Amino acid sequence: MGTTAAERFSVTDSAVAADLRVLVLAGGLSYERDVSLRSGRRVLDALRAVGVDAELRDADVALLPSLAADPPDAVVIALHGATGEDGSLRGVLDLCGIPYVGCDARSSRLAWDKPSAKAVLREAGIPTPDWVALPHDRFSELGAVAVLDRIADRLGLPLMVKPAQGGSGLGAAVVRDAASLPAAMVGCFAYDSTALVERYVPGIDVAVSVIDLGDGPQALPPVEIVPRNGVYDYAARYTAGRTTWHAPARLEPEVAASVADVALAAHSALGLRDLSRVDVIVDAEGRPHVLEVNVSPGMTETSLLPLAVQAAGLDFGRLIGSLVTRAAARGISA
Repeated sequence: MGTTAAERFSVTDSAVAADLRVLVLAGGLSYERDVSLRSGRRVLDALRAVGVDAELRDADVALLPSLAADPPDAVVIALHGATGEDGSLRGVLDLCGIPYVGCDARSSRLAWDKPSAKAVLREAGIPTPDWVALPHDRFSELGAVAVLDRIADRLGLPLMVKPAQGGSGLGAAVVRDAASLPAAMVGCFAYDSTALVERYVPGIDVAVSVIDLGDGPQALPPVEIVPRNGVYDYAARYTAGRTTWHAPARLEPEVAASVADVALAAHSALGLRDLSRVDVIVDAEGRPHVLEVNVSPGMTETSLLPLAVQAAGLDFGRLIGSLVTRAAARGISA
């Protein structure tokens, strides 16, 4: 008889060091500030529920003086967008000697830049849709019409257009005909100076959360995403009634196993640590394609990692507490 996810991860009360003082960082100045604050409050409440002394703080000019004067035992980064995911804050925490949950600065930078991450995945033999990354300057210099015609010829239609760096579906659009491509590019450039244009793969949207509590990375049950308008954009993610989730995803066992394997391979190829969320599309033949990897997954009431935790039969607070305990231990051994 197989073990349950809860048994496999062995998240027990004893795994959480209640005597730790933890700082949850949330907010920041990115487009995703509001979502980050919701994530941070959810993490804060979950940690306090399992007896951890936790405090919520914004990433502002008062942060570094506070860290220097009274450093916490560990930090949970609940920041989304560049502040939490481009590696810069993690690098500052490294300079301060303060351990944190999640991957290091280098791996965070790699995952944050979607074209670079996709190149690593492709080199590792992990399937990801064909793509082209197009900076705004090149788009203008080479002539928008000629460039877009070439993209459509090379990748075909439909296409997915999204910022090369960014999250929460901001600036993302599905382009089903060539006439819609210029407007999608303009919308994308409002959020980033480089657009990632990739071949759109129709299929089942699935998110796989990967957790490592010391015995190696393991995949939580996949979560299937069914947006009402067919696109998992910002509104679909954070507006009640816009999306239906199925946890676990409605996949055949062999497909679910393949999805988990691909997610774990992506997590490892990018050199990630502790936790990640791998976004996958499963095509009509049941083949998974990795779209992107998030190193600071949302933790709100409609976020995918907490849904996966619940589907696995795990306690969210004890899971985060265990990750905090591991991070603090890294600081002691450093």
